[in-house]
Amino acid sequence: MSNNKIAKTAQLKDNVTIGDNVIIEDDCFIDYGVIIRDNVHIKKGSFIGARCILGEYLMNFYSDRINKIHPLIIGENALIRSETIIYGNTTIGNNFQTGHRVTIRESSLIGNNVRIGTSSDVQEECIIGNYVSLHSNVFVGEKSVIKNFVWIFPHVILTNDPTPPSQNIIGSTIEDYAVVSAGSIILPGVNIGEESLIGAGSIVTKDVEKETVVAGNPAKKICLTKDIKNKLTGQEVYPWKYNFSRGMPWANLGYEQWLKNEKLK
Repeated sequence: MSNNKIAKTAQLKDNVTIGDNVIIEDDCFIDYGVIIRDNVHIKKGSFIGARCILGEYLMNFYSDRINKIHPLIIGENALIRSETIIYGNTTIGNNFQTGHRVTIRESSLIGNNVRIGTSSDVQEECIIGNYVSLHSNVFVGEKSVIKNFVWIFPHVILTNDPTPPSQNIIGSTIEDYAVVSAGSIILPGVNIGEESLIGAGSIVTKDVEKETVVAGNPAKKICLTKDIKNKLTGQEVYPWKYNFSRGMPWANLGYEQWLKNEKLK
């Protein structure tokens, strides 16, 4: 049994292994040594780098070594760099990008225009919104929720076990437009408020209010984000969406005009 549907315009390099019920749409490029397991759907225009594994086995494979039905859907125009491993039971939106050696576990839902940096690890049952950027070496614990337009910088850890080791998994939540700076640790169940800023190296032990800056160990309120000024120009820096547009949907419009257009849709 194969039931595979591979577009004529798809390019498959040497030593690509393909399981059953696989769909590869037009203009996809599958590089050397990729393993595509059963029930994987790769949408058009996607690039899959060398030695990636897509649709990796879940734990229920190992008892009888029979692969169950755990679909993986990867949206259009993905750029998945070499040696990335993505498990089954996961859905990923359009314009997804990874660095090298990224791991994404099962039963996660990832939106559009998401970027996950080299050597990052997203555990199972996570929800990631649209236009989220995770830099290199980020660890996202099981059941975490990361909403839209969130920035998470290198070596951030989102934890989920309040009394380790235990079965009481409580993911943290990061609200829209929040920024988590490098080296920070977010404790289980913590809510990071919309448009807030976590200073580098912070240990966040309790909820962070909207539009608030916290830093330290344990993290404490420093000021409101609107109080932060550019050291060179003296201008306000936050909300960052008014001052930064690279890669954002408002890049050619400005945030206010983009928001108006969205409301008219």
